[in-house]
Amino acid sequence: MRITRVYTRTGDKGSTRLVGGQELAKNAPRIEAYGTVDELNAVLGVARTFCEQSPGPAEAVAEVSKILKAVQNDLFSVGADLATQPADRWEGMYRVGEADVARLESWCDRLNGDLPPLEEFVIPGGGPVGAFLHQARTVCRRSERRLVALMEIESEVGDGCLVYLNRLSDLLFVLSRWAAKALGEPEYQWEQPGSRPGDSAKPEA
Repeated sequence: MRITRVYTRTGDKGSTRLVGGQELAKNAPRIEAYGTVDELNAVLGVARTFCEQSPGPAEAVAEVSKILKAVQNDLFSVGADLATQPADRWEGMYRVGEADVARLESWCDRLNGDLPPLEEFVIPGGGPVGAFLHQARTVCRRSERRLVALMEIESEVGDGCLVYLNRLSDLLFVLSRWAAKALGEPEYQWEQPGSRPGDSAKPEA
């Protein structure tokens, strides 16, 4: 793909074009779906940048960066799929599927095996890498919701992208915890009311 000009003026009146040339409003469900995937990719880019600048162990930095690089490439495939109506898909067009989901699951299982069991909900924050991965997780969940909304009106979209995004949000949660531990960032957990220092006893029902 070669881009020779950045601006096209197509969107000056609130519309954009799909891969096949069809013109849609910028707030159409399909545009919302792949636009949110693009947003997710951007947040992952920020997380990866902070990771690669981390003073943490080089092996941990390389592991997180490798995973994020692979996921960012996958998300371009997801975005291209969602930006292409079924009738305009071409022979050999790559669409994420079972093999990609299995790769996410293998990372999730391996990384989770290095972590202590969770005793409480995790509060996003602590360090930049973990915090941005938590933000990416929430954007990933929103991309799922946008895709479900699209599939309600265009069922032929298929569920490959949805399954991928659902599993990716799981991986991002595990990766945020693993990265925090491996890079030496703190992890905060929710303190239930009544368990915080200085909290009074819970009122009677």
